[in-house]
Amino acid sequence: MSDCIFCKIARGEIPSKKVYEDEEIFAFHDINPAAPVHFMIVPKLHIASLMEADPSHQMLLGRILVIAGELARSQGLNEGFRTIINTGRIGGQEVYHLHVHILGGPEPVGPMLQRKAP
Repeated sequence: MSDCIFCKIARGEIPSKKVYEDEEIFAFHDINPAAPVHFMIVPKLHIASLMEADPSHQMLLGRILVIAGELARSQGLNEGFRTIINTGRIGGQEVYHLHVHILGGPEPVGPMLQRKAP
């Protein structure tokens, strides 16, 4: 998709602080980090979200998850990290290009969600 911001970043049309790139995947630091280390892994193929993923994307999605640990370690996250994929409006997705957030740092990242009192 030509006007997608993540497609433009992956094509090098918008500058980013690159973490990794190969023929199918691009990873870059988030411009508004929510943790000391916060980067995203995106497929170069435009897939709007996990809701649009289909069996033809299985290998690509698997590669993204397999490389996540290697990239996290390369950024100093040797004791663990959080992986987040927001999907759709209700899931908090802001950019409609599938992306995997990798977050971590020297301290635990905290609870996954804030729990509401019953």
